[in-house]
Amino acid sequence: MSDRAPQPVERQLPTEESRDLLALVRDMIQREIAPTAAAEEDAGHFPREIFALLSESGLLALPYDAEYGGGDQPYEVYLQVLEELAAARLTVGLGVSVHSLACHALAGYGTKEQQATHLPAMLGGGLLGAYCLSEPASGSDAASLRTKAVRDGDDWVITGTKAWITHGGIADFYTVLARTGGEGARGITAFLVPGDAEGLNAAAPEKKMGMKGSPTAQLNFDGVRVPDSRRIGEEGQGFAIALSALDSGRLGIAACAVGVAQAALDEAVSYATGRQQFGRPIADFQGLRFMLADMATQIEAGRSLYLAAARLRDAGRPFSREAAMAKLFCTDAAMRVTTDAVQVLGGYGYTLDFPVERFMREAKVLQIVEGTNQIQRMVIARHLVGPETR
Repeated sequence: MSDRAPQPVERQLPTEESRDLLALVRDMIQREIAPTAAAEEDAGHFPREIFALLSESGLLALPYDAEYGGGDQPYEVYLQVLEELAAARLTVGLGVSVHSLACHALAGYGTKEQQATHLPAMLGGGLLGAYCLSEPASGSDAASLRTKAVRDGDDWVITGTKAWITHGGIADFYTVLARTGGEGARGITAFLVPGDAEGLNAAAPEKKMGMKGSPTAQLNFDGVRVPDSRRIGEEGQGFAIALSALDSGRLGIAACAVGVAQAALDEAVSYATGRQQFGRPIADFQGLRFMLADMATQIEAGRSLYLAAARLRDAGRPFSREAAMAKLFCTDAAMRVTTDAVQVLGGYGYTLDFPVERFMREAKVLQIVEGTNQIQRMVIARHLVGPETR
């Protein structure tokens, strides 16, 4: 392997404050995250202490209002922080994205009283959140969810099962979508459920091919009682709230995908410039040089796409189509780039001694979470030609 250290990505950031923020993040990564990332992922260790540090540093609250402890940063900046975190360890980058997703409903649709009561602890008080939409029988077809919330006086009683929940069983709070009315999207309402609520139990974490340090589990709601004061938005507004959160969440996944791809490219370049064959570095051979060039081009294209979508969001303009495009392109690109990185390293790339095999396994899940890439294509097509005819 070459002694050449990867050069930090040159970023276009809007303010001096955001440049200082990124420098802080890079320093924290080098000190606290990168040195133990490979070993902790291999051991399946969830770095709760890192999330406590991120919360204390304000990095779990970047895109939210300072009034409640947020960082008041535009998505253009927040996503580039996510990219850097994911490049160091996807469990951390994706975990920050999921936490931000879990805060979205309350921050965007809660009452002033709810926000003042809960947001400070959620954003900067060391808490960790999770987002509960998917179920065993309703993944892509989220509007068909069956978890029910039934009114009982001033409370709601929630019964059902949620599936594929990142931070399931370890989160301090859950944003839960449950059915309070009839069938379809209009019968769904959002709730903020404490992680220690009576009747809430987590199954054993799923055994996954990648992201072993990030627990993913089913949650069983066995008559979980929450007061109406924890209902977010109006009754029946939950699905609209969920879709709004997912548009932003898909940008988070796109940024994480670019981070993983960048880490894979850095490793491939380092190896190619140091590995000697036929008396010269393998980076001298045209076929491999072209592979590296294609990898770098896909990464830059993905980064530009997610940042363009983020700037639309920051300007208050519609960005749903662009978010789907970014999620689709960036995660597909990450799968191609990480696979090519394994190829560049040859037999070494297939071993646990180098991180590219982990990057490849991690890239796969990004094509699935927060709406599969087939769903993203459906979203984009609807913006182009309208909904499907029945």
